[in-house]
Amino acid sequence: MAAKIPEAFQDLLQDSARAYAYLATTMAAGSPQVTPVWFDTKDGRIRVNTTVGTTKWRNMRRRGRVALVIADPKNPYRYLQIRGVVEGWTLDGDRAHIDRLAGKYLGAQRYAGPADEQRVTFTILPEAVSTLG
Repeated sequence: MAAKIPEAFQDLLQDSARAYAYLATTMAAGSPQVTPVWFDTKDGRIRVNTTVGTTKWRNMRRRGRVALVIADPKNPYRYLQIRGVVEGWTLDGDRAHIDRLAGKYLGAQRYAGPADEQRVTFTILPEAVSTLG
């Protein structure tokens, strides 16, 4: 069952906020790895898009427990923390998804990365949510 994001923090999930998520994954030896990522939401899930072969790609495929912090761009002491599990990933629609995120974060119609780059969209189910601010 998905954890509910409090109404007072829903604004951080909106495209207009342009908030980044800081995604924490776990390396094989158990150490944390954190990366700022573009994200959006769909059906109560967090979606992130990355290139096949990156460290976060490997970690999320092998060890599906993750955490994210989404800080308010106007006040970094106001944030939403989500702990969850990778519910799945897909290569389908990967280019359309990264283009959508490029629109959100850059105002661009298309993502400027290499056209032959293989991308993947991960879906994260929030299991626990905490907030500050």
